[in-house]
Amino acid sequence: MNASVAPIKAVNDFVIKFANVNGTGSASANNLFAKALFRMGLPVSPKNIFPSNIQGLPTWYEVRVSEKGYLGRRGGVDIMLSVNPQSMAADIQEVEPGGYFIYDNTKALDLRLHRADITFIGIPLTAICNEQYKDPRQRQLFKNVIYVGALAALLDMDFKVLSALVSDQFKGKEKLVLPNIAALELGHQYAKEHFECPISIRVETRDAVGDSILLDGNTALGLGAVYGGATVAAWYPITPSTSVVDAFDKYAKRMRINAGTGEHNYAIIQAEDELAAIGMVIGASWNGARAFTATSGPGLSLMSEFLGLAYFAEIPTVLIDVQRAGPSTGMPTRTQQSDVLSAAYASHGDTKQVLLFPSSPAECFEFGAQSFDLAERLQTPIILMTDLDLGMNDNMSPPLRWDDERTYDRGKVLTAEQLDSMEKFGRYLDVDGDAICYRTYPGTHPSKGTFFTRGTSRDEFAIYTEKGEEYEKNMLRLMRKWETIKDYVPAPEFKPAAQKTDLGVIYYGTSEASTVEALDYLADEGVYVDAMRVRSFPFNDDVEAFIEQHDRVFVVEQNRDAQLRTLLMAEFEFGPDKLKSVLCFDGTPISARNIKKQIKQQLPGSNVTPFQRRFRRAQGGAA
Repeated sequence: MNASVAPIKAVNDFVIKFANVNGTGSASANNLFAKALFRMGLPVSPKNIFPSNIQGLPTWYEVRVSEKGYLGRRGGVDIMLSVNPQSMAADIQEVEPGGYFIYDNTKALDLRLHRADITFIGIPLTAICNEQYKDPRQRQLFKNVIYVGALAALLDMDFKVLSALVSDQFKGKEKLVLPNIAALELGHQYAKEHFECPISIRVETRDAVGDSILLDGNTALGLGAVYGGATVAAWYPITPSTSVVDAFDKYAKRMRINAGTGEHNYAIIQAEDELAAIGMVIGASWNGARAFTATSGPGLSLMSEFLGLAYFAEIPTVLIDVQRAGPSTGMPTRTQQSDVLSAAYASHGDTKQVLLFPSSPAECFEFGAQSFDLAERLQTPIILMTDLDLGMNDNMSPPLRWDDERTYDRGKVLTAEQLDSMEKFGRYLDVDGDAICYRTYPGTHPSKGTFFTRGTSRDEFAIYTEKGEEYEKNMLRLMRKWETIKDYVPAPEFKPAAQKTDLGVIYYGTSEASTVEALDYLADEGVYVDAMRVRSFPFNDDVEAFIEQHDRVFVVEQNRDAQLRTLLMAEFEFGPDKLKSVLCFDGTPISARNIKKQIKQQLPGSNVTPFQRRFRRAQGGAA
C-alpha cells in the first residue's frame, strides 16, 4: 500500500522498532541486525524492551541509527517491523507519518488498521517458513532471520557483513551457519523480487564508530570488579542485576587463578536473601577481602539496615544497584532511576551513602574497579547506581582501558610493626585531620586493635559508651569525613552552550545521551543551555556553583518524584523556582524529543500554565 504523504527520506539516520513475542528467539536476530549496522561503521543504540514473563507476551527491540553519533532514544519510530498480532494495532499507530510498517501478511491485514500516511510492506513470513521448514521450532526461529534478510535488501545493507556475523555467532557450531545464511537469503531474495529496493530510508557504509565497542554495562561492571581486585561476590539473584555476578564469574574463572597451585582464588556465594548477601560482603570486607554484591531496588530496601552498619562501623563495602521500575515488584524488566534517594540515605538514623553514576560501559568498568579503592580509602559503602537500560542493553562505548602500573589503594591499614610502635591504638581516632581513621585487618597483631570494630555508640578507642558527647563527637567526625569524600569521588563534567545563557541542565547516568541530543535540537531553535553531568554523590562545590550561575536549571531524570532534584535541594537548600524537573517514568529510556518538549514548556514566557506543567510531569512528560 502506498502512503498519501511523502515517505521519510533518510540515510544513516532513523529509528527502527521490532515488535515480537517473548520467547521466540527474536532477540538474537534483532541483535544480529544491530551488530551488522555497527560493523558497517554506523553508530547504533539498541534497546530491548521485554516483559517479565518467560514466553508469550509482546516484546520490542528498538534500534537508533545515527551517523552523527546520537546514542540515546530520539522518540518516534520511522520503521516498524511487526510479527506480533497482539500488539499490531498499537504498533501501527506508533509509526511516524511517512514511515514504513513491515509485517507478516500471510494473513491479510485488518483494513480497519490501515493508515493512509504510512507505507505498508507485507512479507508472507509464516508462509515462507511453512514451505521451507518442517520442524515447528525451526519455523519459529528462522522467521526472525528471514525478516532480517528482507531488511538487508530494503535498507541496502551489506549482505556480506550479515553472513560474516552469522559465521562468528555460530563459531564452533558450523552446522548452524549455512541454514542461517540460507534463511537470510530467502528474505533478501523475496524483498528484491517484490519491492523497489532500497526504500527511501537506507544505510551506507561509513567509518563513524572508530575503535568503539558494543558492550552491556553489567558485563563491564563484572569485569571491572575483577580488575578492581574483588575476590568475593555474595548475592541473591534479581533482575536486572544478576548478569553482573555472571560476568564476574566468567572473567574470574579465567583470571583469578593461583599461579602456584592452579586453583581458583575467588568465591561466589548465592545467599538465601539480599540481607544475608550484604552481611557476607561486610564480613569479607572487614576481614580484608575486596567483596561486593549486586542487586536492584527491592534488594536495596532489604540491605538498608546492614548499609547503616557499614556506614557507622566504617567498613569498606561495594554495592552495585542496577535500578528498575518500582515500587514493590513494579515493572522488573523496565528501566528507571528510582533508587536515588533510598540509596543516598540508606538505613535509619543519620546516614549518607556515597553514590557513583556511570553513563557508559567504559565508566561501568572504570567505576567498578575504582569503587574498591574508594571503599577502602574512605572506609564506607560505595553504591554504583546504574539501571536496566545501561546494564542489560548493548551500548556503544569507548574501549575499556587499564593501566598495568596501577596499584590498589588499601587506605589507612596499620601493620603489626606500626601497631607495636604505638602506645595505644584508637580505631575511631582522627589522627590526620581528614576524619578518616586508621584500621587493622583481623589477626594483624595479637593484642592491639585486631578486632576493634563496633556498630553501637563508642568512643574513639571503640569502647562502648552511651555518653551523648561521645556519640555527637563521632557523628560530627562522620560529617567531616563526608566533606573529605568530595575530593575523592568522580567530579562532574561540563558542556557549555555555544552562546552565553542563563539556562542550565543537570543530568546523570543514562539520561546523558538523550539530553545531549535534545540540547542540540534546542540550539537549532535558538535556545542555548549549559549542561552538567553529575557523576557522584556527595556533590562537590562545582555543582553548587553551576546552579548558582544560572537563573533556571532543568534536572533530567527517570523517576516520578524528581529524586535528584530533591537531593540537590536538600544538600544546597535551593528553592523549587531554581530547579525545574524534566521527568520520564514509563519504564522506557527518556527520549531527546521528550526532554526538548519539557524544557520548552518551562522556559520563561511559555504559555503552558503551571497546572498543565504539573499534570504533564505526572504523566511522565510523555512525548
